[in-house]
Amino acid sequence: MVEPTKKETETYKIDLPYVEERYFNKPVPKNVVPGITRLEYLLKNYESYMDKEVTVAGWARTCRPQAKETLVFIELTDGTTPGSLQVVVDQTMPNFKECVKCDVATSFRITGKVVKSPAKGQNIELQVNNAESHLVKILGVNSDPKFYPLAKKGHTYETLREIAHLRPRTRFIGSIARIRNALAFATHLYFQNRGFLYVHTPIVTASDCEGAGEMFQVTTLLPEHNKSIKEVPLVDKKDVVDYNKDFFKAPAYLTVSGQLAVENYCCALSNVYTFGPTFRAEKSNTSRHLAEFWMIEPEMAFADLQDNFELAEGYLRFCLQYILQNYMDELEYLEKEHERKAKEDKKTPPPSLIANLKLVAGTPFKKLTYTEGVEICLQDEKDGKVKFENKLSWGVDLNSEHERYLAEQVVKGPVILYNYPKDIKAFYMKLNEDEKTVQAMDILIPQIGEVIGGSVREDNLERLDKRIDEMKLDKESYWWYRDLRKYGSVPHCGFGLGFERLIMMVTGVENIRDVIPYPRYPGHAEF
Repeated sequence: MVEPTKKETETYKIDLPYVEERYFNKPVPKNVVPGITRLEYLLKNYESYMDKEVTVAGWARTCRPQAKETLVFIELTDGTTPGSLQVVVDQTMPNFKECVKCDVATSFRITGKVVKSPAKGQNIELQVNNAESHLVKILGVNSDPKFYPLAKKGHTYETLREIAHLRPRTRFIGSIARIRNALAFATHLYFQNRGFLYVHTPIVTASDCEGAGEMFQVTTLLPEHNKSIKEVPLVDKKDVVDYNKDFFKAPAYLTVSGQLAVENYCCALSNVYTFGPTFRAEKSNTSRHLAEFWMIEPEMAFADLQDNFELAEGYLRFCLQYILQNYMDELEYLEKEHERKAKEDKKTPPPSLIANLKLVAGTPFKKLTYTEGVEICLQDEKDGKVKFENKLSWGVDLNSEHERYLAEQVVKGPVILYNYPKDIKAFYMKLNEDEKTVQAMDILIPQIGEVIGGSVREDNLERLDKRIDEMKLDKESYWWYRDLRKYGSVPHCGFGLGFERLIMMVTGVENIRDVIPYPRYPGHAEF
């Protein structure tokens, strides 16, 4: 049985010495393009713009004439911030009559003077009242405002999914998109600062990393739409497809993971990671599953389970620190949005999003073996402290309710669960001396459950072959993976994190279909 080198009860502080302090602050460019100031920059640095002229561009969230049509108020957004800029256009402007006719979603390029705003909730506004130096250029009008799908009224998240091409214009999806970008940036910052190489692993593969068999097949053998299936080539005198006539001359699939491929580079270049799209043909319509999703998968050479603990914990805490430090305005908006939606749906308001993120970012992760976790759940249920819907016993994978109970009620913070039964884990995980468990680890987070799964990889060829045989996998398909154990095998480990799950955790969004631009799930591949 492999135990961490540090005592389980001992906490340790991650000061992230490998990430320079300057990287904790995100860059905020001044311009969208030369001559046009980003609203994010303007709103953050508004004091230096007071009583000065500036040019901005964006789309109207609202556009309404007031004061007997002597003024037009435009709430302008350019997508760089959850906030907006109020623009006040005076009737003295040459194209004022055209501005009066403008509606929501109209795009503008505007030059005006920044002044202190008399309205509540905003520090500044842009006054456009000088015909000689100011400008309101209408770039694109809303040609059909009556049928514009994103009218001012509220929309359900389900409705927004049906108009995925327009939903980035909403404040909700815009905030998620900016946080998604920030987490991707933070991911590269973390691993690059630790000396990891970014490896682009293949999307088309002949290997099933997880051995689950739920993969999308890639083939050129199928006939065109409405053509007869009889055109599919078959092996002579056999009712099976002749893959020798396929594009790759063998069955090929969309990958479920880049892990096996990135291990090859780990065993030559030491520390590496892959970050890319993966696919699973699981016919699931739950709020936590997608057919197309992104995975972050680092791999370390000469490393053990403790090193994996440290890498994964450091990564999560860095990402959360980065968001808390740079995107508090987005988090505050999302927290209010979740409260609004709960009230609208007549549900109990969710726990504070920001408080949970601060808890995870600032709390050393507790470690428990899988066996200890199961024993705690079973004992607490026996004592009447909790009642689980799903039956739990040793050798069974934990359900989300068990994971959340351990994180939220037992530890009251992040938990690393490790040393899982071999029968519920993948073939490549290193067997412990008891030959019942493998050196696997999961990270469990309050309000979420599992966010990271990883392991030490089996570096002994004989044991690896035995596991491949036990799981009835095609050994020949993994000939190249087995070669790593033949020629200079080395201890190595890594983990995988579903990027969309991380975004759900950071944004508090409950449905995974809302944290990816164009969700793919059974029966849905539009846009």
